Amino acid sequence: MTPLPNALRRLLLYILTFTSLTACTLSADGAASTPPPLPASDQAGDHLFLPQLSRDFTPAVDWWRPSPGTSWQWQLSGAIDTSIDAEMYDIDLFDGPQGVIDQLHAAGRTVICYFSAGSYEDWRPDAADFPQSVLGEPLEGWPGERWLDIRQIDLLSPIMSARLDLAQSKGCDGVEPDNIDGYANQTGFQLSADDQLAYNRWLAEQAHLRQLSIGLKNDLDQVTDLLPHFDWALNEQCFQYNECDLLLPFIQAGKAVFGVEYELEPDAFCSQANALDFDWLKKNLELDAARISCR
Repeated sequence: MTPLPNALRRLLLYILTFTSLTACTLSADGAASTPPPLPASDQAGDHLFLPQLSRDFTPAVDWWRPSPGTSWQWQLSGAIDTSIDAEMYDIDLFDGPQGVIDQLHAAGRTVICYFSAGSYEDWRPDAADFPQSVLGEPLEGWPGERWLDIRQIDLLSPIMSARLDLAQSKGCDGVEPDNIDGYANQTGFQLSADDQLAYNRWLAEQAHLRQLSIGLKNDLDQVTDLLPHFDWALNEQCFQYNECDLLLPFIQAGKAVFGVEYELEPDAFCSQANALDFDWLKKNLELDAARISCR
């Protein structure tokens, strides 16, 4: 076996050792201390004695990753009711006042910020930033909204990145990007499943680069492919449409599944939701403060 050059061997040793032990190199006041000495190689130079990592070792993740059983509130219209006893609040990125976010944090709540990543909304403050070439068909039933050509990530990137920066600057703990299943709708563009996967993965990567949690909104047919990239799921009306089983991979991975029903009454879905370990609410379509929680 050809020995590794000494310089390369030492570099590999340093990288592996420093990576595995970085968490242990901070002093009590948070200042970095001297890295640990390098492990010795064998005298023959044919092998490397690498530091043995714990079987359970995983890189540190600083963003919010909820487990099933996390209580929550979803309010996108009206004055935010901060009195609801819920671990997580999901509110509008643009309309959610900074004071409300600060108040929720002071009460120990997690704050998720909603924005549409797959549609143009003509009332948003950054509406003028969208090029005409990315604007598609209107969203049925939602005046002022149009689907986006998510294939053009190069054009959408500055806009969506600015939105994620805004979420970070306002202190949001994570984001709920909406309308990220355009490929399954009449958008005016020939979007493929692969186009949607690429865009959704890009969104998740950008959120995590900013230490923001991110949820997969609907897009049930791509759950398996996107599960490794998203921290939780949020679904609308899977009990009404008999498609909740598609969300089970999140539960099996220990990731929370949040959801709402608008038309069904709680006695028609709550027992099933609880049995599946879903965190489900009965909400008005306006997504005001009113809510009935299944647990």
